[in-house]
Amino acid sequence: MARAATTSDAFNAIAEPQRRDILALLRAGERPVTDVARELGMSQPGASKHLRVLREVGLVRVRGVGKQRLYGLDARGLRPVHEWVGGFERFWNESFDRLDTYVQDLKQTRQEE
Repeated sequence: MARAATTSDAFNAIAEPQRRDILALLRAGERPVTDVARELGMSQPGASKHLRVLREVGLVRVRGVGKQRLYGLDARGLRPVHEWVGGFERFWNESFDRLDTYVQDLKQTRQEE
């Protein structure tokens, strides 16, 4: 099965751990590539490469301020990921309900002892 191109799919783009780190960093606000590279301990060309991929799939936007280019999170690009993960919400709710029932039963048993 052929793998989808990294630059056309948010899922593939965020499969790379360093790109997820960049997105997490950009949640706090816009940053120039030099800050991203320094904060995450990567080379500037490496950070630029990851930012380019994230921008191409719509997860990051860039704007110029003077000579500086600031990168910021564009969370709208995460919608397909959010919708896909949301499909598992019922599973987690049922798991938490079963865990809650188990803990309540355990508390009741200990109180009766």
